[in-house]
Amino acid sequence: MKNIVILGAAESGVGAALLAQAKGHAVFVSDRGEIKPDYKQKLTQAGIEFEENMHSLDRILGADEVVKSPGIPEKAPVIKALREKNIPIISEIEFASRYTQARYIAITGTNGKTTTTLLTYHLLKEAGYNVGLAGNIGYSLAEQVIENNFDYYVLELSSFQLDDISYFQPWIALLLNITPDHLDRYDYSLAKYAESKLRIVRNQDSSCSFIYNADDENIQRYFKAALRPMQQLPFSLHHRPDFHLGGYYKEENEICLDLLPGYYSETERVNTAASPLIGEHNRQNVLAAVLAARVAGVSRPAIEQALGTFHNAEHRLQPVADLGGVTYINDSKATNVEAAWYALDGVKSNLIWIAGGTDKGNDYAPLQPLAQQKVKALICLGVDNAKLVAAFADYVPLIEETQDMADAVRRAAAHAAPGDVVLLSPACASFDLFQNYEDRGRQFIAAVRALE
Repeated sequence: MKNIVILGAAESGVGAALLAQAKGHAVFVSDRGEIKPDYKQKLTQAGIEFEENMHSLDRILGADEVVKSPGIPEKAPVIKALREKNIPIISEIEFASRYTQARYIAITGTNGKTTTTLLTYHLLKEAGYNVGLAGNIGYSLAEQVIENNFDYYVLELSSFQLDDISYFQPWIALLLNITPDHLDRYDYSLAKYAESKLRIVRNQDSSCSFIYNADDENIQRYFKAALRPMQQLPFSLHHRPDFHLGGYYKEENEICLDLLPGYYSETERVNTAASPLIGEHNRQNVLAAVLAARVAGVSRPAIEQALGTFHNAEHRLQPVADLGGVTYINDSKATNVEAAWYALDGVKSNLIWIAGGTDKGNDYAPLQPLAQQKVKALICLGVDNAKLVAAFADYVPLIEETQDMADAVRRAAAHAAPGDVVLLSPACASFDLFQNYEDRGRQFIAAVRALE
């Protein structure tokens, strides 16, 4: 029996506490902020001792091991104090992985993680696999491991979750891309952030597979492929002679897979025409998920059939309605410039674009060529739209401003002709006018329904 302290009492922390208790350890939970009522109820019902709005250092420093929430940065005083005492700090993922023999398909990357994780899970589940879904997607792995009902888990992992793993070994690891994000947690160093993402393969051996994006420059720069023992399956949107590719697109809707790249290679084709996902970045996500499912043993016909029944998470290039020949798409999750670029690039029609919100120091220049090419009107939806208006004044023929979603949708509808797309893809955070990106997306959906 160990004395285990859990820092942070949200999904991962509460799950870890319940698992630690189920395995006979002494458990204490500490949260510097307020604990949400439903999590508090879970802890109380289980009889687990906890504190909120504080960290009792003397109590915490008595731990044999600490499981910390991914949200707590290294520079937090409580973490510094633990490091000084050399008390082991691990993540919930690491802790949970000790108590199950299930196989993991673990997915990380700056963009596209959630879509790829949900799709991979869907492909396995539809093929009859006994599979669980956990990680950054909002379900605690530790809590699911208490019952330990699954033979496989598909995990979405953030860099923060990977920072505190020691022995966690994914059977199949996927790395979608590495672009600058959360650099404040990594001393503003892209190298340190990339290193964090690449921890996903640190314990892989020759029985494991690593699927990664051969088109991503940062992965090329930081992944030392030659030194690693696992089966490597790079993928690309194109057939590239410089790589032994595990998967690539032959046509718009046809993937070529090669599960034994190199000498024994044997190519098979998978048709992706049934997939409802929009845009180039989603072609990458689909390719990665299909490759993972195939490596996991799902048959080609099963994959092709399941692609057609997939529904992505809400607010990610989500088709809402088709009214009078105009399609309305909710991409409220696009809270940064890069995500909005994917949306503008991916939609093949003329656009009425609804954008704006809390600017995170955005540089809109990468969006200007696409806006010039495709956007008929820009509806700015924010408290302060000056920067957005200035960025696109020379690229978009018509710019209007509003601070009300229903008004934004009405204005967009007024400018749209049959064949056009009204796209909410804000490129900004939502906190000026909305509670969060989900609230913004729901208001968009409601406003579109009101048009009907």
